[in-house]
Amino acid sequence: MSICMILRCICFAKVLKIVITFEKVIKTFFIVFYELKGGVVWNIFCIFVGMKYEIVDRLRRERSLTDVELRELLLSADTELIAYLKEQAREVAVGVFGREIKSRGLIEISNYCKNNCLYCGIRAGNAGVERYRLSAEEIWECCEQGDLLGFQTFVLQGGEDVRHTTEWVEMVVREIRRRWPEKAITLSLGERSDEDYQRWFDAGADRYLLRHETANAEHYGRLHPEGMSYENRVRCLQTLKRIGYETGTGMMVGSPYQTVDDLVGDLRFIEQLQPQMIGIGPFVSHRDTPFAECANGSVETTLRLIAILRLMHPEANIPATTSLGTLATDGREQGIMAGANVVMPNLSPVSQRKKYALYDNKICMDLEAAESRRGIEEQLAKIGYYLI
Repeated sequence: MSICMILRCICFAKVLKIVITFEKVIKTFFIVFYELKGGVVWNIFCIFVGMKYEIVDRLRRERSLTDVELRELLLSADTELIAYLKEQAREVAVGVFGREIKSRGLIEISNYCKNNCLYCGIRAGNAGVERYRLSAEEIWECCEQGDLLGFQTFVLQGGEDVRHTTEWVEMVVREIRRRWPEKAITLSLGERSDEDYQRWFDAGADRYLLRHETANAEHYGRLHPEGMSYENRVRCLQTLKRIGYETGTGMMVGSPYQTVDDLVGDLRFIEQLQPQMIGIGPFVSHRDTPFAECANGSVETTLRLIAILRLMHPEANIPATTSLGTLATDGREQGIMAGANVVMPNLSPVSQRKKYALYDNKICMDLEAAESRRGIEEQLAKIGYYLI
């Protein structure tokens, strides 16, 4: 081997050593800063290079993030970053809806249910529930009261009551549409056949709310009894969209066995489904269920999810749920300040409300509809919003 060749080999080896060393330095740099993420040094670095809020700005701009980035927002200990997330979501909501908060008049038509979901207070296996079922006339009376109070949407919600036949629901919906043709009608009556959904839509129902609860099939199985499946829940949602309903879905936050990766999966499922309504609220336990001793869900995590969903779905209707108000006295107001734009005051007869206890300590059980609406209006006025 010539001297020139030897010198070339030596030079190449030195260059290679420098490249390898540089690569190690770069890797170490990123490992260190990844470990410091959320800490003071990381924050100073991000501020210095102007990228502290870049993840939120990109979410607002592109309406999506990677799974890792969504997980980062859900777990972040950076209070300034999370405050900025909620601020941006609120700004988007105001840009779309103004300062108006939509009101939906909730009518809980029956607490009979054939299912035995492990988290639900009106599950079939709960012998301690005093059951009730509103008549068609009682439902129409609730609608009449809602009309006088200015509600533009009636929401008929109930357990999967076997006495609520296709024909009976069809008749109730058709009469509401006849009496109040300008009102929107939302149904939330669980999993039904394709024919049921079609007939109720043809009778005048506009919207259907059916939470998917969790997008992890294994997790779904741990929350529901045998005979219920994640696959059928998804099939129902797809059918509702195909028929033409404004479709709503959503999940419980902090339900037993749930992980942060499950929540990311929920965000991905909603991103794929593109529903018009997204209902999420914290899990709240009920004393007469197998999950009675389980911890309630996190208000803060729920607020982060509302904010993330608002940035991902700027025009979706997102309620500030009653369960938020149950776990925090100003929970609904916090939800609105994080990007929610809907509240659902109760129009059900006061005499029956306590019997529709999906979870413990549900708020507004004893308030007349007018009193409940007035209270919400006063709360909203304090934060610069008004009810429509």
